[in-house]
Amino acid sequence: MAIWLVILLSYAISSSAISIDKIGPVFPSSIIQKETKKTQLYEEKFFTQILDHFNYHPQSYDTFQQRYLVNDKYWGGPRNNSPIFLYTGNEGDIEWFANNTGFMYEIAPHFQALLVFIEHRYYGKSIPFGGRKEVAYSNSSTLGYLSSTQALADYATLILDLKNNLTATESPVVVFGGSYGGMLAAWFRLKYPHVAVGALSSSAPILNFDNITSPFSFDNIITQDFKSESESCYKVIKRSWQEIDDTAAKTGGLEILRKSFRICKNYISAGVLKGWLGTTYTYTAMTDYPTPSNFLNPLPAYPVKQMCKAIDDPSTGNNTLEKVYGAANIYYNYSGDATCFNLIDNSDPHDLGGWQWQACTEMILLTDGDTEDSIFPASNYSYNSRVEYCKYKYNVGPRPTWIPTEFGAHHIYRVLKRFGSNIIFFNGLRDPWSGGGVLKDISKTIVAIVAKEGAHHVDLRFSTSEDPKWLKDVRKREVQIISKWLSEYYVDLMA
Repeated sequence: MAIWLVILLSYAISSSAISIDKIGPVFPSSIIQKETKKTQLYEEKFFTQILDHFNYHPQSYDTFQQRYLVNDKYWGGPRNNSPIFLYTGNEGDIEWFANNTGFMYEIAPHFQALLVFIEHRYYGKSIPFGGRKEVAYSNSSTLGYLSSTQALADYATLILDLKNNLTATESPVVVFGGSYGGMLAAWFRLKYPHVAVGALSSSAPILNFDNITSPFSFDNIITQDFKSESESCYKVIKRSWQEIDDTAAKTGGLEILRKSFRICKNYISAGVLKGWLGTTYTYTAMTDYPTPSNFLNPLPAYPVKQMCKAIDDPSTGNNTLEKVYGAANIYYNYSGDATCFNLIDNSDPHDLGGWQWQACTEMILLTDGDTEDSIFPASNYSYNSRVEYCKYKYNVGPRPTWIPTEFGAHHIYRVLKRFGSNIIFFNGLRDPWSGGGVLKDISKTIVAIVAKEGAHHVDLRFSTSEDPKWLKDVRKREVQIISKWLSEYYVDLMA
């Protein structure tokens, strides 16, 4: 929904016998370095939120301060019943999303919309238990209030209260979200249709659960992204894993790897190095945007193409390690500022640690299988590895069928065409998460917009003068559909 700057959910735990290589990539959240002062984009506010919406224990009535951001620059006001565009916050600091979801700012004048970005509980400044993260994250009992259902109830409670306070009870709400936030947006429309008239759900893998989507899909798409750029690039990456292992096994091999990849002198191992490289390919595939970006790291336009150019550079000869380093350097050091790379920087500067809990309880996304043709070493998805990690970390077991039970996912095309309405599902097919997305229309009002060359929620990003025509067309169609929702609402309101 995050942002994690490592591909692994579980870290190698040096103090125990447990070492889980790969539970799966986490959602990249919409991080971008802030090029605009926040006061120009939004005002920070707080809402007193209840801890537990679904039970009536004494502790359920505890409260915490939930942050939300507001931009009312273009709002037409309650007298005109002007709309409210609500961003359903992901797994991280809401300011990152607010600074990266340029589409909402750019269409606000057209719709005279009020913009609201609500922070997800347990992230950023929206920490229960007195705002004390050390308490909120201390054990499974306090973390137990962190869930998608509680978050959706937060959003409904807050936006209804805000509408009342603004005397804007008749102003229609449209929800927006990308990645995990896109999942929340779609689920919000289904769970709270009386609150939101429609949802734009971008790059939301709502079908990535309970074997609905193959666990091989995610890495197959990454493989195809690189293979489509260059067959030789794909082959170099594919053979590099074994070469790293073989080099590490030699006397002095780790030092060879350190020098080849310009790794800092504090720590290196073959396993951690491979995880570091896996992050490179995964997040570059996700953010394979047609224009330069500052999403996870500074990157050029079409970064997969640029990585393959580095790998295919004839000046590196047949040196596999040097070729792969050239690719990694584009992702980790395109700005040219790094002097060495720290493989064990487990800091969480973006306050995203709560996703580990969610991935151990309800967000059991299937992404970890690799076929023999994969760009990564062949492997099968291991649910048992996840269970082992989650038991160790939190003393809880995952519930892999809960999300499809709560929100629906099985037979979604058959089910939602008789039930839901007014949802846009956008997916770019170069995004590895698209394999778990809705890729065809469900009904006349639940529509899929699919972009062959699109990447992870590219439609929500700020527009640029270099945007290709297909991206402009995607956004134009989204605006047209939202306009139709609102027009129908106002007709009903006048009836």
